[in-house]
Amino acid sequence: MLPWIILACVAVPVLVAAFAVSRRKTQSGEHPAGETAADRERIGHEFEDAEAYQEKWREEEHRKNPPESLY
Repeated sequence: MLPWIILACVAVPVLVAAFAVSRRKTQSGEHPAGETAADRERIGHEFEDAEAYQEKWREEEHRKNPPESLY
C-alpha cells in the first residue's frame, strides 16, 4: 500500500507540472510575439482562400463521383 501512496505523491505533481508547461508552450505558440494585425489579416485571408478552394474541390469531386455511384 505504501508504494502506491508514494507513487501518487510523486507522479501526480509531476504530471500536473508537465501539463502546465505544455499548456504554456501551446498558448505562446498560437500567437507569436511579433505577430501584427496585418499578419493576422493575411492569415485570415489565406484561410478563406483555402476554404473556397476546398468547396470548389468538393463540388468537382461530387460531379466526377456522384453519391449514387458509391453504392
